[in-house]
Amino acid sequence: MNYYAVMDIGGTAIKYGLSDEEGNLIEKRSRPTLAREEGGLGIVHKAVDIVQSYQQQYDIAGVAVDTAGIVRPDEDGEIIFAGEDSFPGYTGTKLGQSIREACGVPCAVENDVNAAALGEYWQGAARGAGSAFVMTVGTGIGGCFILNGKIWHGASFSAGEAGFMRLHGEHRIFEELASARAMRAEAAVSHNMSLSEVSGELVFKWALAGDADAVLAIEHMVDNLSEGLANICCLLNPEVIVLGGGVMAQQDYLRPRIMQRVEELVVPAMRVNTRLAFAELGNDAGMIGALYSLLHSKNA
Repeated sequence: MNYYAVMDIGGTAIKYGLSDEEGNLIEKRSRPTLAREEGGLGIVHKAVDIVQSYQQQYDIAGVAVDTAGIVRPDEDGEIIFAGEDSFPGYTGTKLGQSIREACGVPCAVENDVNAAALGEYWQGAARGAGSAFVMTVGTGIGGCFILNGKIWHGASFSAGEAGFMRLHGEHRIFEELASARAMRAEAAVSHNMSLSEVSGELVFKWALAGDADAVLAIEHMVDNLSEGLANICCLLNPEVIVLGGGVMAQQDYLRPRIMQRVEELVVPAMRVNTRLAFAELGNDAGMIGALYSLLHSKNA
């Protein structure tokens, strides 16, 4: 059996673990990222330390990393852009090269949303699809288009960044209108509460109890989200659109409303062969997808 070190680098924590080549996670752990305190170099040191710790116990065949930021997914695994406020000094880091040279094994690095999309394609809600658009809806909105098992990265490695689309003449971007944060913000205002006091779960709890303001906040999110999904249907015509992110755990409430609205916005000929699905792999999707990327890379 081949063993692989896998990790998911976020602003708060680095989730990591050990996987076999089938994407079965043998163990999972976590440690603080401390990105703001220690910067990009600190992230590199932690990633190398994680791999070398595993190498003391296992014969590690490779390393698969998904990370926040725009990534050039070649053998250097360079972070092309990461927000300086959250990840100071991370932009320009050749994460893949650093891990490969320090640990002596192949390493693949991919953007976190892209990796999660690959995970859903390999083992989740997009299994068997020739084309899939995977969208994560949380504080912001991210997306990834997969065609024949490969990510469409775009000329600047930023294809799929649906959160920056513009809707119906608004001066705000898509994620400012259709994200879980937008829903929470609207509900917080209507209940005279701060944003930090209102979770997505609380908004749905209010709505299910008949709270009209909460129902309206969700309705506005659904309307705006569906408008973006309608654009994706028309532009890419994928076999499946997969929705992920914490708020999508409320799929029993959201699915019929989103489907109805998309059906109203898109002519039947353009949507009849596109199905709507909800992510299945949860927080493990990125690590599983990063492993898929490694296994199918020329450097594996």
